[in-house]
Amino acid sequence: MHILRHRWLRIFIAGLVLLYFTERVLVTTSNPNFVPSVILLGAFLVPVVFVAYLYERLPDWDVPVGPLATCFLWGGAVGTLVAGTLEYDLLQRLGVFALLGVGFIEEGAKLIFPLVFFFAGRYRSEASGILFGVASAMGFAALETMGYAFVTLLQSRGSLGALDEVLLVRGLMSPAGHAAWTGLVCAVLWRERIKAGHAVLNWRVVAAFLTAVVLHALWDTFNSLQGGVALLGLVVALVSLIFLARRVREADRALKA
Repeated sequence: MHILRHRWLRIFIAGLVLLYFTERVLVTTSNPNFVPSVILLGAFLVPVVFVAYLYERLPDWDVPVGPLATCFLWGGAVGTLVAGTLEYDLLQRLGVFALLGVGFIEEGAKLIFPLVFFFAGRYRSEASGILFGVASAMGFAALETMGYAFVTLLQSRGSLGALDEVLLVRGLMSPAGHAAWTGLVCAVLWRERIKAGHAVLNWRVVAAFLTAVVLHALWDTFNSLQGGVALLGLVVALVSLIFLARRVREADRALKA
C-alpha cells in the first residue's frame, strides 16, 4: 500500500501492535514485570512518531539521526530534571502565578539541549531548529507522561483503564503542547540568526518564548478546570499547532528556495 511507504506510519503501527500485545500479556499473566514496558511504550509511541513524521515531512533536513536522537533523549532527560528541581524549589512561593511559573520553567528547560546545537553552529537552517526543538520537547513529554502514568497507576490501585487513559490523552495531545511550543521558539531563534548572520536575542525571539510560556500556562489552566471551560484547552492546542505548522511551511519553502 502506498500509505505504508511513510516510515512514521510504519513506526506507529509497529509500536501500537507491540503495545497492544504487551498489555494483553500483562492482563493474561497478571505479571507486574510488564507494567514498565506498557508505560514506556505508551509514553514514547506518539512522541517518537511525531519526530519521525517531521523528519520525513521535510526531507532536506541537514540533521543526521544521531544528533536528533541525542537531543530527544538528553534534551528530554535534562529538561525534566531541571524543570522538576526548579518547580519544587520555587513554585511553593508563587501562589496564583504558579502555572505561569511552570510554563516559564518548562519552556526554558526544554531549550537547554537545542541551544547546545544552536551555539555549536553546525546546523543552521530554520528547519534544523524546528527539528531540534521538537525532538527535545517530545523527549520531555514522553518522560513526563511516564511519571504521570506511574502516579495514576498507583493512585488507581493498579487500574489499567486509568493508565491507558493517561497514556492516550497525553500522547495524542503532546504534539499540540510541548512540541508546538518549543518548536516555535527554536524556529524563530534559528531564523533570526540567519537574518542577522550571527546568534541574536531580539524582540522576536523573546516574543516567541513568551508566547510559548503563555500558551503553556493557558493549557495547564484550562486542563485543571472542570466542565465546558476545560474545552478551551482544545482551542489552545489548535492555536499551538497552527503556529508550528506555519513555521514548518516557511522552513520548507526556505529549503526549496
